[in-house]
Amino acid sequence: MSSLTEQPLHGVLPVLQTPFTDDRRIDVTTLHREIDWAFEVGADGVVVAMVSEILRLGDSGRRELARLVCEAVGRRGFTVISVGAEGTATAIDYARHAEGLGASAVMAIPPVATSLGGDATCEYFAAIARSIAIPLVVQDASSYVGAAIDLSVYTRLLDEFGPERILFKPEASPLGPNLSKLRDATGGTARIFEGSGGINLVDCYRRGIAGTMPGTDLLDGIVALWRALEAGDDERVYGLSLPVCALVALQLQAGLDGFLAIEKYLLHKRGLFPNTHQIEPVGWTLDAETQAEVDRLFARLQAAL
Repeated sequence: MSSLTEQPLHGVLPVLQTPFTDDRRIDVTTLHREIDWAFEVGADGVVVAMVSEILRLGDSGRRELARLVCEAVGRRGFTVISVGAEGTATAIDYARHAEGLGASAVMAIPPVATSLGGDATCEYFAAIARSIAIPLVVQDASSYVGAAIDLSVYTRLLDEFGPERILFKPEASPLGPNLSKLRDATGGTARIFEGSGGINLVDCYRRGIAGTMPGTDLLDGIVALWRALEAGDDERVYGLSLPVCALVALQLQAGLDGFLAIEKYLLHKRGLFPNTHQIEPVGWTLDAETQAEVDRLFARLQAAL
């Protein structure tokens, strides 16, 4: 019987928040505690991505975080490392580094400082995929940065590399209908991951996703919701999804910084993080009234569990 990590990427794969010490170094002890908790709760693996603050960590910080996460996970589950960069050569370097660390897959967003057409976007992702033997998750990320990736880019990549090597994380709005377009355009062969934090999880699950990449802060709720969806238990599905959706709606108000601030607040509230430090500058911080609403909704989610 094959191990989990030898199976195709699937299931609940939370994006890790990066914990920091008071002098803004990666807090290794807390990172290990976060990863251990993720697997205890039922995650199928973990992800290093945008909400892990990779765009603010710098080159050495990104490499250190990737190494620490791959070492901590071992063979307990999947490890997905984001490798997107402004230059193709840099993205390839990050991808090869992640593969060398034993990552299960890499994920990449397009360059954000340059507006690329379909051909250049396709070639950027293809160059990354050609440089490694592990799967590449093509992330749209237009909910945070850049422009939506054209459907033709997805289909061309799938035609060249196949569904075992190229996976997708579309984020352009409207998410559900766009996901269905990708599914239908590829005859159902595309392996698609939902990344809305959970606010669109129920809708996307019904459209045939292979997995979800939520934040770590609501992971117990997302795992329970995923299992309820698999069991077809609609009563439990909606009992869990409504507080999740309300919490993610608060995070979405402030974009990436909204997810960072509220997710770190909840991880601190759970006792997993000793602080809520972020890499500055940040565009939004948690105010008292939003915090009070987060507390009320979090209590409802815990009661639903």
